[in-house]
Amino acid sequence: MALPSPDYAALLAELKEVRRAGLVRLRGRALPVLEAAAQAAALSAPPSGADVEGLLRQAVTRLDAGTLRSAAEYTLGLAQGTRDWPPSSRRARAALLYGVSVERFRKDQEVMVLGQIAEHIVRLAADAAADTGPAAADGGGGGLGSHRTVEVRAAGRPVVLTVHVHPVDLLRDVDVIVSPSNVFFALPEAYKSSIAASLRRATAVHGVTGEVLADPLPRELRRWGEQHGTSGRAVRPGTVAATGAGALSAQGVRRIYHAAIAVPRAGTNDYDVLPADVTRAASRALAVLAEEHERHTPPLRSVCFPLLGSGRGGLSYDVSLAAVWAAVEAELARGASWDIHFVVRTPEAAAAVERVPAGIRPAYDRRPPG
Repeated sequence: MALPSPDYAALLAELKEVRRAGLVRLRGRALPVLEAAAQAAALSAPPSGADVEGLLRQAVTRLDAGTLRSAAEYTLGLAQGTRDWPPSSRRARAALLYGVSVERFRKDQEVMVLGQIAEHIVRLAADAAADTGPAAADGGGGGLGSHRTVEVRAAGRPVVLTVHVHPVDLLRDVDVIVSPSNVFFALPEAYKSSIAASLRRATAVHGVTGEVLADPLPRELRRWGEQHGTSGRAVRPGTVAATGAGALSAQGVRRIYHAAIAVPRAGTNDYDVLPADVTRAASRALAVLAEEHERHTPPLRSVCFPLLGSGRGGLSYDVSLAAVWAAVEAELARGASWDIHFVVRTPEAAAAVERVPAGIRPAYDRRPPG
């Protein structure tokens, strides 16, 4: 029997309680509306604090990327390394994102942020109730923060892809994560909401109060530039720089492959991403995997791609997927047997990956005649 839609006002009140308590104190706390929403969204039964956290994470991933989503992550302690921060510290960091005082944020932006999260939780519960299609979810739990396996055909043989529907920093036991980068390999600030920023936060080592003790990715990328003679200048689009995974190694992630796909526009804050460069970068990432695979014990076997260029790069999910898949399919056609994963943030992106047909070709290859 379908569970009733959660009451918005009661939901908002419980979100305020979560903000005050923090994630580390969720278990055992009375949050009946959030727990019912988690159950309605088919996480598991009986509901628990872990389910509520999963519900919150999935709702936040539905927010617009940028300041809104980042502020929500800090407000609830979902940002990497902030789950045990006191509420005052989380509020202060979120206020900083908006460039306002803590008091102004408390009265204005925080109310808006929590309201947006509440709206998406209501929608998640409604979507789950309306969804009658099959979904293969990790561990049989279904629903949020899951991963699914999809069988496709590549080079005439069946291939199983794993699709993760959750933030990139929650990945576990995947050897390599491909991270989009600009052609200068300049990382975004850790408080940003992009994949590269999320991985920078996740690979950093934090102290007990949240201070950054080590930030390895910028250091390793600088070293890579020095070794390859590219310090201070742009590399060719499609170039891949391999680094370690820092603190993510505790989750079974061993390497980060930084894929240069974004070309900044001079004199602006914008950049261009071409599907051909996405294909070139994905192909190079697989080549680097082949080069490095025997250098590690056990050998590297699995690689996870986001839909490169589908964020601020402006590519649609389908165009990005086609560009990545062109490289993956060509590698599989040569007999490679890598374990291929995709990580996405939205159900729409997951659906695009699950629709991948045999022989897909990038949209930019379909050129008009003449």
